[in-house]
Amino acid sequence: MNISKDHIVKFHYELQNESNEELENSRSAEPVAYLHGSNNIFPKLEAEMDGKKSGDIFSVTLAPEDAYGVRLANSEQRISRKHVVGKKKILPGMVISVNTEKGQRQVVVIKAGKFVVDVDTNHPMAGKTLTFKIEIMDVREATAEELSHGHAHGAGGHHH
Repeated sequence: MNISKDHIVKFHYELQNESNEELENSRSAEPVAYLHGSNNIFPKLEAEMDGKKSGDIFSVTLAPEDAYGVRLANSEQRISRKHVVGKKKILPGMVISVNTEKGQRQVVVIKAGKFVVDVDTNHPMAGKTLTFKIEIMDVREATAEELSHGHAHGAGGHHH
């Protein structure tokens, strides 16, 4: 079955930067699952998935503007430590999650004080050209529930 709109796609990936250093690898967990055609992954990555089938292996290189965006200058912000999720010891250079009015967001620590943390609000991978090495593990038709919710359910997908 070829990937097309309203199919659930399960895939493993390896993510590399421009120096071919591995940044992430999904192989230690269930394959990622998404609903094709619902803008649940980067649009250019989704476009490359179109027409592929289970067993296909390929690479896609995304420019910063097609992935996590370009780095924005003047994106430093001072936040109260109460907005930090989970971390007790915070050090410069760490990627942490903070609670915002739009949900949790990853930021990079610039300086950590007792009550406040200075952070760079650019996504940690902003400004990077990224290469995804993809292996399609499974393709199936989406259920009516998945279509109504706009995402894949089950292992590798969304859990309610």
